[in-house]
Amino acid sequence: MSQGITGPINYRCPQCLFRAIDYDLLFDQAQEQYYCRRCNWEGDESEILGYYTVYKSQYKHRLKRWTVEQIEAKDEED
Repeated sequence: MSQGITGPINYRCPQCLFRAIDYDLLFDQAQEQYYCRRCNWEGDESEILGYYTVYKSQYKHRLKRWTVEQIEAKDEED
């Protein structure tokens, strides 16, 4: 692959992000796709945004305050 040039938007590698590693993607203008030098992931912008929505869904309740009763009720439902 040719020498990477940073893309117009600074995306993070989705595969590395799932492993809690914050690594920038590089943009290959010839193939018009992004790639990661660390894990060899390749994909276009729509794939990146798809992975980002999955990543964000893991943390959708991060700012919600849970009471003990709510946690116990949720455990009983499962």
